[in-house]
Amino acid sequence: MDVRAKKHLGQHFLTDQNIAGKIVDSLSFEGYHKVLEVGPGMGVLTKFLLQKEAEIYVAEIDQESIVYLKEHYPKLEAQHFVGDFLKINIPEVFGEELAVIGNFPYNISSQILFKIIDNFQYIPEMSGMFQKEVAERTAAKPRTKDYGILSVLVQAYYDVEYLFTVHENVFNPPPKVKSGVIRMTRNLKPGLTGNEILFKQIVKAGFGQRRKKMSNSLKVLGIPEAIKSHAFLDIRAEELSVADFISFANEWKSSL
Repeated sequence: MDVRAKKHLGQHFLTDQNIAGKIVDSLSFEGYHKVLEVGPGMGVLTKFLLQKEAEIYVAEIDQESIVYLKEHYPKLEAQHFVGDFLKINIPEVFGEELAVIGNFPYNISSQILFKIIDNFQYIPEMSGMFQKEVAERTAAKPRTKDYGILSVLVQAYYDVEYLFTVHENVFNPPPKVKSGVIRMTRNLKPGLTGNEILFKQIVKAGFGQRRKKMSNSLKVLGIPEAIKSHAFLDIRAEELSVADFISFANEWKSSL
């Protein structure tokens, strides 16, 4: 029995075993012994994960997929199925560090990435496949068209590497877009901890009007008088590095 791909779940099942193996091998499997696979579907990654020296968990909400996985991968015991990735309490369920991997549903890509950075203390590493556009935005560098809110917020917590592109013809059903595989390795930037809220507000406001200088974009936040002449404010968001945003957020907080 095969699983029927469901459009409302954003399911496109990878059929290329070589690509599946490459995605799994992109994890280091070092410094943790648990791996959580998000959206395993029919287990194309699961098969390779179960060959590794790690304890494998799966986050799946499609009941048809769950039945299939339990039948074909008996090593996945009942406690290894943890439900909806976006709803689980990672510290409560796992209580220790773990890697995350998956052929992620396109319709919740950004939500998955934000869930990961919200739990960065527990997730040292992530490898997975997203819509190519999302993968490129996540890995983008300053002064490029793809650099934006997602790039800065993710890269404040992780080093991001774009690994390779995956074409439409290796999926069932084929998506209408290409996919991209990225690896994220935790690297919390100095100075961020304790000032995340203001940092995120500045990033979002800055890219909300990305063609304008930061002095105009940040007016909505009420720039403190003490830093209104800061050089940061004379630059556009797309030209600023992650470290620039963190440094300015800290100076803003210190000026209050």
